[in-house]
Amino acid sequence: MTPQHPEFRLTRPGSLIAALPAVLGFIPEKSLVVVSLEEDGRIGAVMRADLSADLESNLGRLAEIAASSGAQTVVAVIVDADGALCPMCNDSHRQLCETLAAELAEHHVGLYAGHVVDRVEAGGHWQCVDGCGSAGTIEDPTASPLAAAAVLDGRRLYARRADLHAVIESVDPASTAPLVKAIQERAVTRDADWQTDPDDRGRRDVQHAIAVAARVLDGARPADTDIAELACSLTDVAVRDTLYALAVGSEAAAAEALWALLARTLPEPWRVEALVLLAFSAYARGDGPLAGISLEAALRSDPEHRMAGMLDTALQSGMRPEQIRELAGTGYRLAKRLGVRLPPRRAFGRAG
Repeated sequence: MTPQHPEFRLTRPGSLIAALPAVLGFIPEKSLVVVSLEEDGRIGAVMRADLSADLESNLGRLAEIAASSGAQTVVAVIVDADGALCPMCNDSHRQLCETLAAELAEHHVGLYAGHVVDRVEAGGHWQCVDGCGSAGTIEDPTASPLAAAAVLDGRRLYARRADLHAVIESVDPASTAPLVKAIQERAVTRDADWQTDPDDRGRRDVQHAIAVAARVLDGARPADTDIAELACSLTDVAVRDTLYALAVGSEAAAAEALWALLARTLPEPWRVEALVLLAFSAYARGDGPLAGISLEAALRSDPEHRMAGMLDTALQSGMRPEQIRELAGTGYRLAKRLGVRLPPRRAFGRAG
């Protein structure tokens, strides 16, 4: 689920559907998209599910999430290139919306409208699911106000959901196997450093992560020794919690580039911490889609990870990015205790 987007108001179906790629981070295909509406017509939380044989049995969970986000009414958009203009298919689409409406009613949420669209791109065709006669074309998604806001916030919009997943997709395990030995060997030697002066060790870890992040942003790939050092340092709670603060600092883009690289490169179980740091960074700047897939991967690897679970709950309930950023204050306090200077906080726009 993506967080609320208070800067965009619903005016007509064509513009609402055109805004979906900017909200989701990719162009939806074969999907049910549920868009929460706030009282003044603003878009709230947005949820997406694959059109599949078992979708109806999972609509209750979708309705529960919509209700937990504070929605009072929602709009359902069914993206179906094959069935959008098929009368027989429209019967199944209508049944899907009726079932969704019943599930939503259980949580005192209303279904404002249901639309089916063949493709979410300029010139795509939409029509109402219930046969009301309303229909129209899709406006240019790249001209949506939300698309402009996403670009200003540094978000990348992907053509397909698979392209978004590629941001965190782990490389061939065979190529990461040598890292396991390097990480394990470095962990042994670090133990001696930790016993000598844990604060000095933590300070150097944070400074090392910031330096490597800057090089990654410039296009360099860290040496395996740097990756092994980072993998070990992220298992240090004080270091890891300090690094969360980078998400709201002036060097946030560099940090996020490093977390994404580590998420693709590190073997399990060290990969989990990189995924959660990436999720926090993405969430803090309003990129719910990237945060969501990162948390999904992290919780699949470690279902008991506390930070991942907390962020996932916040995302599912539609908590706004500015509320999540408050958690970064802990990182700044820890940095002060360690005696390390973090990049200054950056200003966020209305959309981020």
